[in-house]
Amino acid sequence: MIVRALQGEALDELVWRATGQGMSALPVVLAANPGLAASGVALGEGRAVTIPDLPASSVEIDLIQLWD
Repeated sequence: MIVRALQGEALDELVWRATGQGMSALPVVLAANPGLAASGVALGEGRAVTIPDLPASSVEIDLIQLWD
């Protein structure tokens, strides 16, 4: 899938927004986008990033309910 970056968005934020996966997915995304790491921390608005099919994340996140 191809996802366009929002203004000032970092790559890890874009991956999280598009797939719900965290830092473990970044090496796969960087391998699919040669030269992307050289663009700096914040991606340019509208920058197209290819996100290949990622394996399902096995990390579980415990959610805390503030109100019941």
